[in-house]
Amino acid sequence: MARLNMFKMQANRAKPPSFMDLSIVIPARNEAPNVAPLVAEIRTALDGAADYEIIYIDDGSSDDTAAAVGAAMAAGRVRLLRHAKSCGQSAAVRSGVIAARAPWIATLDADGQNDPADIKKLWDLARATPNAEKLLLAGYRRKRRDTAIKRVSSRIANAVRGAMLKDRTPDTGCGLKLLRRDLYLALPFFDHNHRFLPALVLREGGSVQSVAVNHRPRQRGKSNYGTLDRLFVGIVDLFGVMWLQHRGQVPALLAEEQTSETLPLRSTGTGV
Repeated sequence: MARLNMFKMQANRAKPPSFMDLSIVIPARNEAPNVAPLVAEIRTALDGAADYEIIYIDDGSSDDTAAAVGAAMAAGRVRLLRHAKSCGQSAAVRSGVIAARAPWIATLDADGQNDPADIKKLWDLARATPNAEKLLLAGYRRKRRDTAIKRVSSRIANAVRGAMLKDRTPDTGCGLKLLRRDLYLALPFFDHNHRFLPALVLREGGSVQSVAVNHRPRQRGKSNYGTLDRLFVGIVDLFGVMWLQHRGQVPALLAEEQTSETLPLRSTGTGV
């Protein structure tokens, strides 16, 4: 019985509890001033274009982020999940995806630098995708509105990562991405895996399409990330993902052989 219950829990996690078009997953830590403006922009971009929900994951904030999201919930479509302590962006995204009700997931940074109007662009591309295709639509910040040191360090990191992982993606650091929920949940999870989604999707036998998106200067609050801390962690993770690539293999499945044991049972009408 315990094993049966475990299998049921795993099945429920693999399938959305109910269906809508799109779940917008936003990991946030100490971004209270940005909540209301960002939610308003998402509504403007998607109202009438998709049946959607906005899932904020408050990753152990010490400010009023949770209260700001709570205020936004009054108008509907907004949900709030809270981590008891900060677990990082990847863990927050994963919590949001597991809770999502839609088969498609869009991720978005909480700082307002991603333009929610671009979600509609990615969503239109996603709707034209065959159901069987494992596709990641990755935002590409062609004109970054960040400090010079961030732009230079990001350019170097993207070049090194691209050369080593062959992920054919110019900007894996962009928070705006769109993919199917079941594809995300099939990928290996580890801390900071959000930076390597293109390589992980390719490892799964999928495809990656980079789409130029708008990028804006931060207007409110301050960044939660430094340059050096991401650099050192990224080097370790880079070699870990290379190991996963070499160890990963996607089998080509042939049609299942049908026998009397695999055919569906006929009902006897006895209820037994």
